[in-house]
Amino acid sequence: MQSSLTHFDHSGQAHMVDVGTKNESHRIAIASGHINMQASTLKLIQQGDAKKGDVLGIARVAAIQASKKTSDLIPLCHPLALTRVAVTFNIDTSASCVTCTVTAETYGKTGVEMEALSAVSVGLLTIYDMCKAVDRGMIIGEIKLLEKHGGKSGDWVAQP
Repeated sequence: MQSSLTHFDHSGQAHMVDVGTKNESHRIAIASGHINMQASTLKLIQQGDAKKGDVLGIARVAAIQASKKTSDLIPLCHPLALTRVAVTFNIDTSASCVTCTVTAETYGKTGVEMEALSAVSVGLLTIYDMCKAVDRGMIIGEIKLLEKHGGKSGDWVAQP
């Protein structure tokens, strides 16, 4: 684990990390999170009967859009040319839960972890927004990085 925070210079001032001398490589990040809701809300999502339309379809597009806008949202993130963003939703009816998993990829000098995490967050927030009329008690949780590959630090996989 790195011992110092890279977004601060020697005098403690925030700065954007200089990636100019880093080698380009294929970089992948996978993140996930979930939203718990009432069983009746999940049923609306599954049937496509939500008042605002296809909840998961719109959440997928929102997640992809968020990944592309990450550097606009997180002040010290580098703008990246993403080569792929894949968004999947897994419905768990027994837990009344939807899990969003995002894989983000680029070929560049810095990783795509923040893009994957931003995409998951906005995808889940979009589900909340589209279903809040029937269920304001939904809970978004466990947004986390699952894996990252590429770059100087190599591969990292979350412990189960």
